[in-house]
Amino acid sequence: MFLVTLKQYKKQSGYQVLAYCLMGNHIHLLLKVGREELGQIFRRIGASYVYWYNMKYDRTGHLFQDRYKSEAVETDHYMFAVLRYIHQNPLKAGIIQDISAYEWSSYAEYLGLNDNQYVDKDFVLFLFDEDKSKAVADFKEYNEMVTEEKFMDISDKKRYRDEDAIRLIKRKYSVKSSTELQNFDIEKRDECIRFLLEKGFSSRQISRVTGISRYIVLKV
Repeated sequence: MFLVTLKQYKKQSGYQVLAYCLMGNHIHLLLKVGREELGQIFRRIGASYVYWYNMKYDRTGHLFQDRYKSEAVETDHYMFAVLRYIHQNPLKAGIIQDISAYEWSSYAEYLGLNDNQYVDKDFVLFLFDEDKSKAVADFKEYNEMVTEEKFMDISDKKRYRDEDAIRLIKRKYSVKSSTELQNFDIEKRDECIRFLLEKGFSSRQISRVTGISRYIVLKV
């Protein structure tokens, strides 16, 4: 349904979808904007999709945790690298062994392995080669080159609610209250903060559940 919604607003907002990958807790999109800026595009998509999702699952309120993150892609070389990174996300997350087997990315669509029409692939393929069959072959070879490229890397780590976070801290550090971390010596306190950051806690959440200054958390 998210992909249907993405396709639905293409004409109205004037954007092109160059690549997508839907993951368990986040989405990667490579868009070529047109008449509307990204903020307006995502307001349209978000409002429509969240309304459908909440109706389907009988829930209310926000669905996405944070505002979207974005960065500009200004050269063909960089665009190719971002596109490859997006398609390799499920591989690097250990979900699949072959990126063409992942159902929720645009890679198989580029190779003609399905009849989906969510992505504007002609724009990208033409940059590889004017001959479409050669362009697809070059595209496939390029996207299957395994690299360590990282862009706006988003973790698949579990997101904790505050109450879950507090229980984890109590169990991990044998304390009666998560705020007791404030009383640890500096070295142990910082070690605890690093552990919580690695687990996927945001600096704001760590500060909120422990009472440790966010400035201190950010310094660690």
